[in-house]
Amino acid sequence: MVFTDEGIVLFRQPFREADRVACLYTRRHGRVNVRFPSVAKPLGKLKALSEPFSYADYRVYVRRGGVMGTVTGGKTLNVFSRVRADLKRLSLAMHFCELVLRLTPQHQPSEEKFELLLKSLTELEYGEPNPAFAAAFTLRLMRAAGFGLERPVLKISPRFWKRIHEDSLSSLTFNEPEDLLSLSKCNSVCRRFLSQYLAYPLNTLKNFTLEEAELLPENATYTLQEEIVFPQPTLSNVR
Repeated sequence: MVFTDEGIVLFRQPFREADRVACLYTRRHGRVNVRFPSVAKPLGKLKALSEPFSYADYRVYVRRGGVMGTVTGGKTLNVFSRVRADLKRLSLAMHFCELVLRLTPQHQPSEEKFELLLKSLTELEYGEPNPAFAAAFTLRLMRAAGFGLERPVLKISPRFWKRIHEDSLSSLTFNEPEDLLSLSKCNSVCRRFLSQYLAYPLNTLKNFTLEEAELLPENATYTLQEEIVFPQPTLSNVR
């Protein structure tokens, strides 16, 4: 079987002498594992298509009964060059991709997840990152994956909760003490969720933190005793 689909590289690693294996998140086929043959050779033609968070139209061949496809061609749509040149943007992009990888079963397409990832990478490319990027993306991905919370928790204001879920990421700049407190609480919600549902920590979380008190205004205090009950969708590959 041969199919073509838009996809974003979530992860890649060397394979054998000159190949790479990668995980693509595609618009119509969901998360798929693929092999890029001979990309490590000097004349390898598919190397750019195999780089992390590259966005392209991929042509993939899958043998009958096979578990991994082979990329035989494609057309680059965006390599997010500005993201690659800036450490902060790069760290966030890798974090977004790892979250999608860890919270998405194989071969289960989701237009909402694909658009969320693509729009977030595009905002990283053309906008200015701010401290709310990571929490906003995580909360939106939680909702798309079936873990979303219907109403605010930890006494976060409904206005802030709506903004963090719906406004463009680049517009989520906060200066008021109440908003900074709400953002810190959102970071706490994300940490609780990731701690509860992932069997081992995210690798990309080491590059920056979602600390509970990271963005608190001076002298602000709050308690986090409220229990948060996340939905329980069937998601066998969360780990």
